[in-house]
Amino acid sequence: MIRALAEHSNTYTPLGYGQQRLEDPRFVVFLGRSRQPWSTVVQRLRLRDEEVENVVGEVRDLLHRLARPSSTWEIGDSATPADLVERLAVGMVLTEPPPAGPGAIEVGRVETVDDYLAAVGIMHVAFDAPEAVRAVQRADAAAELATPGSALYLARLDGEPVAAAQASFADAGVVLNAGATLPQARGRGAYRSLVAARWDDAVRAGTPALITQAGAMSRPILRRLGFREVAEIRILLDAPRRGLEEEDQDQDDDDQRE
Repeated sequence: MIRALAEHSNTYTPLGYGQQRLEDPRFVVFLGRSRQPWSTVVQRLRLRDEEVENVVGEVRDLLHRLARPSSTWEIGDSATPADLVERLAVGMVLTEPPPAGPGAIEVGRVETVDDYLAAVGIMHVAFDAPEAVRAVQRADAAAELATPGSALYLARLDGEPVAAAQASFADAGVVLNAGATLPQARGRGAYRSLVAARWDDAVRAGTPALITQAGAMSRPILRRLGFREVAEIRILLDAPRRGLEEEDQDQDDDDQRE
């Protein structure tokens, strides 16, 4: 189950505020609050050779009806058929205590709106989030704080917020995501401290395992912290031309109504 969580985290983690999950024996579709591709995720694909084309069309039609013309497809190495696409990411797991962070870094779970805004503000800078996404997250601060099954963490250096990260608590372990550090504070141990804090909470929850999906840039530091690779994941961006054209038309219509 830990390996399945590493490969298909959106399938097994608790749903957050405004999120949905559509489950089919052949696939799972995760729908986040945003309509960006990274918030519409197709994963846990179990297809027969002869049905691949039909299922892809079926999922595209479904997402088109939901006004989500672009999506991200995560193809784990347990997906069938085995030759769907080339590797883009790996699932990594930590089941032993990680190194502690430096004493100068203080990490705590976010429990107030002010801390929430500070944490997501760091993520907005690190990920260069568009203003529309920033506005939605700021407006939903109170609702996000009340969402069970997940937590946001804020790291401070000399009392100033410099890094933030999220965690989702599943039955088999804790999934790490959205870790970010302000450029001026990188290399000071904030990321290591955030991993250690989430490990401590995983132990307290009785599920001493941290799971994350890592790209090429984050793998080296995760390996140094004790994470091991357990699953290859292939990620595809699906943006059919029809969907993009109709999305443009929808935008034009909106402009006319305004």
